[in-house]
Amino acid sequence: MPVKDFTKASLELHEKHKGKISVRLKFPVNTQDDLSTVYSPGVAAPCEAIAAEREKVYIYTNKGNTVAVVSDGSAVLGLGNIGAEAAIPVMEGKSMLFKKFAGIDAFPICVASQDAEEIIRTVRNIAPVFGGINLEDISAPHCFIVEEHLQDLGIPVFHDDQHGTAVVVLAGLINASRVVNKKLGEMKVVINGAGAAGIAIAKLLSGFGVKRPKIKVGQVILCDRHGIIHAGRTDLNEYKIEALQYSNKAGVTGNVFDALHDADVFIGVSQANLLTQAHIRTMAKDAIVFALANPTPEIMPEEAYKGGAAIVGTGRSDMPNQVNNVLGFPGIFRGALDARAPRITMEMKLAAAHAIASCVKDPHREYVIPGALDKSVVRKVAKAVYKAAMKGKF
Repeated sequence: MPVKDFTKASLELHEKHKGKISVRLKFPVNTQDDLSTVYSPGVAAPCEAIAAEREKVYIYTNKGNTVAVVSDGSAVLGLGNIGAEAAIPVMEGKSMLFKKFAGIDAFPICVASQDAEEIIRTVRNIAPVFGGINLEDISAPHCFIVEEHLQDLGIPVFHDDQHGTAVVVLAGLINASRVVNKKLGEMKVVINGAGAAGIAIAKLLSGFGVKRPKIKVGQVILCDRHGIIHAGRTDLNEYKIEALQYSNKAGVTGNVFDALHDADVFIGVSQANLLTQAHIRTMAKDAIVFALANPTPEIMPEEAYKGGAAIVGTGRSDMPNQVNNVLGFPGIFRGALDARAPRITMEMKLAAAHAIASCVKDPHREYVIPGALDKSVVRKVAKAVYKAAMKGKF
């Protein structure tokens, strides 16, 4: 059977439909009375009600079910810094997934600036319309700055490239640990790539920011292109310096290959073809490898298995154990919006990871993460996130 040419098919589909999303009315407007009710003069009534009591915006508008998908086009998929206009197809796609999986009305907001302060101002100025902000494809370290400075907005602001990836990785690791019969609390985890995703994964796996985390791995070693992040390095930015609070407590030095010796887990959010069979052989018995570089992983599954890996996951949809953010963000936002949470906490992320993991009843080598189209995932994640939000009511 011939392989479908997705490049051609995608161009044809986008041209035919002029994008992937549109705005539709919730009810028909056919008569003069209809028009007078939805617009002038009737619309003055909800406007006055909201002006008198701001929180009524959630009663009389779609704010509580609307998310802005915000990008500056600086780190789009594996394409890099391609700019705001070129990012629109991806942000439209993300908006479509919000609607399909969680019933959330989302809209792409691609900002014509890559200045962190200007992006922050833009999001603040458009926030009255939206119940949540999904930051997407913004390069590090700007993504950290933007997210941090918007946490006082009063609505959830969530950088999916960071936290969505981290949540799904943790879910997969929970189930993988069951398959190889190892305790998470005793695992040595090496993460290669200290950008948005790598730092968020390290934080979540270490339980950083949670008073008494119910789950955390034994040891996290975080690496960037210059090697292991340790206190002796003088080239670390503030986010990598902070990473020393939750990673490499033993002060290990060297490169990623040194870190891999006797490691139970490798998580790659870095570059294609980084590892070989020989590198996997240096890891602990029954190693877990999540090679998430796209479209070409740090090591292909068949090579990792030949090197002795017990479980391998990638970011690709054509391979088992796909770490796909769509397992996380729709349910996380659904739960957060329903709880009207002003922010998404570490506890909510942990709840989401456990919920995703619970969707796999009998994990095995090629099934530690549910499929991207598993309809049970959003419901379970939304319920878990809602409960976590209400338990820690803000």
